Amino acid sequence: MPSFDIVSRADMQLIDNAVNITRKEIANRFDFKDVPVSIELNKKDHMLVIETESEMKLQQIVDVLLSRTMRQGVDIKVYDLNKAAQLSGKLIRKEIPIRNGLSQEEAKKLVKFIRGLGLKVQAAVMDDTVRVSGKKIDDLQTVIQHCKKASFDFALQFVNMKS
Repeated sequence: MPSFDIVSRADMQLIDNAVNITRKEIANRFDFKDVPVSIELNKKDHMLVIETESEMKLQQIVDVLLSRTMRQGVDIKVYDLNKAAQLSGKLIRKEIPIRNGLSQEEAKKLVKFIRGLGLKVQAAVMDDTVRVSGKKIDDLQTVIQHCKKASFDFALQFVNMKS
């Protein structure tokens, strides 16, 4: 029976490339001359930490990071930007978690969405992935198209297609 998996994984190498390009661009910008800026990526913990002197500068850095991430071909929904910035001494520090894997709530929301399409497919949660299987490949491709059009607050990738 044909099947595929829906996952939400961040390619850390592409994110690392986007962070390095962001560092270079910020270092070359005139409005950031003599401004303390620190952008650190912890690949192991899937965490990005940005420190600078003001909230406005922090927002500019985040905007540059998001544009560079999109240019690398990574969905910007991998960043969890909901966490507020913290004041640490003279600098403002923002920790941005990088989402890696579907949580149980997100997986359940995705399964409910797929079942609501009314196609003859089965969706099952397996750890941090959702496996979708059906008799016809056309139904599976329809599920992929509907999932791409839907506005979830997390990034989706479609992998492991078997026919």
